[in-house]
Amino acid sequence: MNGKPTLYLDQYGNHWVVSSVRELHHRIGGARPSKMFIDQTDGSPIHIGYVVGGHWCTAFQRIELPA
Repeated sequence: MNGKPTLYLDQYGNHWVVSSVRELHHRIGGARPSKMFIDQTDGSPIHIGYVVGGHWCTAFQRIELPA
């Protein structure tokens, strides 16, 4: 996501650290990536990752908090 290293975890416990969706698709293979959404408590959708070739990949990005 925007060139930052992002951890993707799928429903099978596989993980990938990649810098772009293109790289994720290249590593997994299969069909074209589709965005994956969940609903928030107010009913609005939020983008949380991608579905790539049967893998539901949830994205996690590192953040740095002040000490």
